Amino acid sequence: MANAATTGGWTAGRRPVSRGGNFGYLLPALILIVIFFIVPVLMLLMRSVLEPELGLQNYQTLLGSTTYLRIFFNTFLVAGVVTLISIVIGYPVAWLLAIMPVKWSRLVLAIIILSMWTNLLARTYAWMVLLQRTGVINKTLISLGLIDQPLPLVNNLVGVTIGMTYIMLPFVILPLMGVIRTIDPAILRAAALCGATKWQCFTRVLLPLSLPGIAAGALMVFVMSLGYFVTPALLGGTANMMLAELVAQFVQSLVNWGMGGAAALVLLVVTLALYAVQLRYFNPNRGR
Repeated sequence: MANAATTGGWTAGRRPVSRGGNFGYLLPALILIVIFFIVPVLMLLMRSVLEPELGLQNYQTLLGSTTYLRIFFNTFLVAGVVTLISIVIGYPVAWLLAIMPVKWSRLVLAIIILSMWTNLLARTYAWMVLLQRTGVINKTLISLGLIDQPLPLVNNLVGVTIGMTYIMLPFVILPLMGVIRTIDPAILRAAALCGATKWQCFTRVLLPLSLPGIAAGALMVFVMSLGYFVTPALLGGTANMMLAELVAQFVQSLVNWGMGGAAALVLLVVTLALYAVQLRYFNPNRGR
């Protein structure tokens, strides 16, 4: 028997419940997304097959040139190395933030977030000063007797990797910390009581349970690294160009929207493919 207070889709003292009523609130946001995000991307991608003439000649040039393939190789190499180093460094930091007292955890977290709020250009110039041949790092290594000559740390992929790793670390630490905090410590204690060593508790319990956070942080860092522009341009130079710099050069310097759109489409396809892989294998809601 239906409740006397709720009949025919009515709730006592309230208006009828409409399942699709909330769509009206989302409509302005959807319109903005379509106008300012989807439409410009579609226009750019259309120009990749329409300019200078209809066809796939832009993609043939882009994928058939050893120069452009080298740029693709640099981009994916740096993105992969930055992602790997960020996870190796960020995982212990996220774990410490999750288990340390709340007072200290908030302090360290505030420092990490403050570094994210600092101007990107200022941070990149700071690394240029630190990594140059007469910078603090080279002077310190020479004074310690570890090297005889200054190391070339700028205008190459080494400097790009160092600068981008510093910038990307928070994007690994934050999602990892959130995931690790949700893991019940009783699970690790139970594993230890069953005879597992500390290494086994980490590799067989903590690491598998934190994989969604690792996947989220790795995907974010890798995708952002693929499209990063400022740090590679300043620390890498023209001899070590990456894909985002190539797109900017096509559009701004050469005014070749067709080639710029083709390079942007390749970057977009790779990003969507990586996102699909994450949803397929690392989605915590999969199988529910």
